[in-house]
Amino acid sequence: MSRTTDRRLLLAGRRLYLCTGDREDLGAFLRECIEGGVDVVQLRDKQLGDVELLVRARLAQRVCADHGVPFILNDRPDLAAEIAADGVHVGQEDMAAAEARAIMGEGRIVGLSTHAPDQLEKALSEPIDYISAGPVVPTPTKPGRPGTGLGYISEVARRTAESVPSMPFFVTGDARPETVRGMIEAGATRVVVVRWLTQADDPLRNARLLVEAIDRALESRSHDESPS
Repeated sequence: MSRTTDRRLLLAGRRLYLCTGDREDLGAFLRECIEGGVDVVQLRDKQLGDVELLVRARLAQRVCADHGVPFILNDRPDLAAEIAADGVHVGQEDMAAAEARAIMGEGRIVGLSTHAPDQLEKALSEPIDYISAGPVVPTPTKPGRPGTGLGYISEVARRTAESVPSMPFFVTGDARPETVRGMIEAGATRVVVVRWLTQADDPLRNARLLVEAIDRALESRSHDESPS
């Protein structure tokens, strides 16, 4: 089995990916989210200096390791490699995926954001382990970026199935219990959550509600696709 296959298998059964900035209660917050069903965590914080980011990333990494959840650091493969994080996530305006892979080595995850068909086509030939697709609708997380709509999610599902069936993809863009059904119906099986958990009074409860909504939508889609 190749290292690429190993890395992708680590993500294969996971469906709820939390992207969060730093916060005072980071450790407790992550524990609640993971208990509620989050199974991948990314720390994304553009405001922290390198030293502080390393401290907070190590905290998040410890919590994730204690719960068997992959920890991904945003944008900084150098720092991710320094703390031996499970992976790094880069965007279209960040370091090239191939450069991130060279820094991270073959044993770590590299993820890449895509927002349009041309970016998707390029991503499918990059040395990466998962794609994020979206945002389906504009979000405050990415000010000024237009929504891709659900049509793009269907395109990602079709193209990955045709070209790289082992490539997981996660859908971004206002994931909530009332929105994930449309994402799943468009072809997704995994979603990225931000505000539904980061702004929650009860992150554990909100995570459980979102996982339940994803599971219901997947079950409904499976039923609809079954031969009558």
